Amino acid sequence: MSKTAKIFAARKILTLNPDYPEATHVVIKEGKILALGSEQDMQSWDLPIDHQFSDKVLMPGFVEAHGHAMCGETWRYTYLGYDQQFDPEGKCWPGIINQQQAIERLKAAELLLTDPQTPLIAWQYDPIFWQDQQKLLDRWALDQVSATRPILVMHASGHIINVNSALLGLANLNETLDIEGLMRNTQSQLTGELRDLASQFAVLRATGNPLCGEVDLGILEQYAKLATNVGVTTASELYASLDDDSMSSYKTVSNQDDFPLRFYTAQNAETLSIEQGLARLQDAQQHCNDKLYIGSCKLIVDGSIQSFTARLEWPGYHNGVANGAWKQAPQTMRQMIHDYHKAGVQLHIHVNGDQAIELVLDILEDVLSQYPRADHRHTLQHCQLASEAQYKRIAKLGLCVNLFSNHLYYWADQHKALTMGTYRVQRMNAAASALKHKVPLAIHSDAPVTPLNPLFSAWCAVNRISRSGVVHGQSQQISVEQALHALTLGAAYTLKLDHLIGSIEVGKFADFAVLDDDPLQVDKHALKEINVWGTIVSGVPHQSACRN
Repeated sequence: MSKTAKIFAARKILTLNPDYPEATHVVIKEGKILALGSEQDMQSWDLPIDHQFSDKVLMPGFVEAHGHAMCGETWRYTYLGYDQQFDPEGKCWPGIINQQQAIERLKAAELLLTDPQTPLIAWQYDPIFWQDQQKLLDRWALDQVSATRPILVMHASGHIINVNSALLGLANLNETLDIEGLMRNTQSQLTGELRDLASQFAVLRATGNPLCGEVDLGILEQYAKLATNVGVTTASELYASLDDDSMSSYKTVSNQDDFPLRFYTAQNAETLSIEQGLARLQDAQQHCNDKLYIGSCKLIVDGSIQSFTARLEWPGYHNGVANGAWKQAPQTMRQMIHDYHKAGVQLHIHVNGDQAIELVLDILEDVLSQYPRADHRHTLQHCQLASEAQYKRIAKLGLCVNLFSNHLYYWADQHKALTMGTYRVQRMNAAASALKHKVPLAIHSDAPVTPLNPLFSAWCAVNRISRSGVVHGQSQQISVEQALHALTLGAAYTLKLDHLIGSIEVGKFADFAVLDDDPLQVDKHALKEINVWGTIVSGVPHQSACRN
């Protein structure tokens, strides 16, 4: 990082700072913002002006406050998503829309694995879109790919895993076991679909699959490439394993001056005792620096709506299926929230269904009455079905929300037809309600559940248009400026980093997204079409691999 001051000129600089909303020039020194203003203002600075971005628009670098580093890892495996998607190198992978296509892609990938013991891992499987619901990726379909090699397929929601017969055997999962979430057909045979943590951890242990928060240098480097491609300068791993190997990787990349991404990690508290979790968190915090922030824990209360594993209040799922499962017993969740809050730890709490939200609000109401704490910033993650009454409670308790607006494009049509019905889908991811009740708001992608792309997330929150072109919940649409705030300063606030990033202000890090167009000037329906040149992190430019 150069200690010499420099000036970048741009067509426009959107600061998201109400005291100085626009500029054309910014002065950077030691990776931070020293000054900003007009070309005339720069005359008082005896510095050369860099014009490489004179036709671009600079804005604060996007903050992905709920993503996962595994989106840098998933491209090591086989992509089975319904939509086409770009990998970190900019290659486009076509979507998979039926069982035959999935089996063909898995067979092609299987041929590339020379060691017969190496598991075949695939990701982003999304059967809710497949027209033939009788032909899915159950164990027998996966056995057509290989009857001997372990095969593991992760659903797009991240809450369900499908495996073949070989992997069921390797994990010692059979029909004699009575485990909730170990799915069976009408003949009581295991289908290979695993919906509970116990059976999922069994197959993950058997495969040595690292899709549980462990990271290496390659994963973090790929995550950084994906981030640069879409203008993200700070990204989270919101289910981190802070083990020694992962910490070594985080420390290595975060100590590189030219590494193009800041990391925020929230510890996965599900696999450790509370005492172990607090000790590991305390140890990891000693290694924080300007590109690595550690200080919170992630708890998961329920599953996902589109996989029918979220917990819902009456009247339940629109198509009448059984209610989803608690990821932890409510009493266990109560104890975890109590102990982590009492220890002063910020909590990021995964809740999708309104019943899960109600449980957490009841717990936090009790805990905060016993142990009041100013500025705790506990954040409800996803929080997709919060009612108006629940938003009043959220505001009263001083909570933040980080909404999953991308759901409105990818699954709103299915939510209307299958999970929620016409009425309830109208207020899913109710960003307008959050702002109405003055609840601090962030928006996220949950990458790799949906692709990392903040301009697309903004488009979703602003327009609330599904993939079929239908608007779901016009009353919950927010403005472009509000969406951009939620993806920058709002997201930074939920991470307790708003004093360092999220807006272009003197003293903050010189982290910018570099855009071809002004998001406040284009038609709101064109937000997702804006090209991203890349990013500037600590004053260092990094170009996207997806320039078109």
